[in-house]
Amino acid sequence: MPGRPPRADAQANRQRILDAAEHVFGTGGKAASTEEVARLAGVGIATVFRHFPTKTALVESVLVRRFDRLRAHADALLDADDPGAAFFGFFGHLVADAATKIAIGEALHDLTGGGDTEGDTEAVQASLGLRRSFGALLERAQRAGAVRDDAELPEVYALLVAASRAASQAGLDDDVRARMLAIVFDGLTRR
Repeated sequence: MPGRPPRADAQANRQRILDAAEHVFGTGGKAASTEEVARLAGVGIATVFRHFPTKTALVESVLVRRFDRLRAHADALLDADDPGAAFFGFFGHLVADAATKIAIGEALHDLTGGGDTEGDTEAVQASLGLRRSFGALLERAQRAGAVRDDAELPEVYALLVAASRAASQAGLDDDVRARMLAIVFDGLTRR
């Protein structure tokens, strides 16, 4: 029957599959298997493919859900009493979260053969939503005098991406990552 919501057990299965897939692809990238996702979720492989017809669809759904969760976190910080602390805290959170997100994003990129990065895919739209929310936090921090006015979103986002990739690929420990972020934040702080 069209328009009928999925049964509660089907919704629970979908959430378990997404949770398992986030872990599996976040640690194993493209080499991770849907069979491992099914095993970890406690469902059969047919159940995985009933919800997600392809491995690509599964990985994209995981990435979209992760972007949406991060965007919601950023949006919740828009009402913070200290806009500077909210911005810098969220920036640091994104860098700390980067390794898993990058692994999932690279898995999707590899599965699509480097597909459409400028198009209207759900993952691209979710990524743009996160970027807009990050930009809103930046603007609010600038209006509060915590971030320099001449730092615009394109270059600040480039710093975020660079710091995230560095933390992820170099396997920085918490102390080194904190010192790296202190240097970046010092450069962004209004004098």
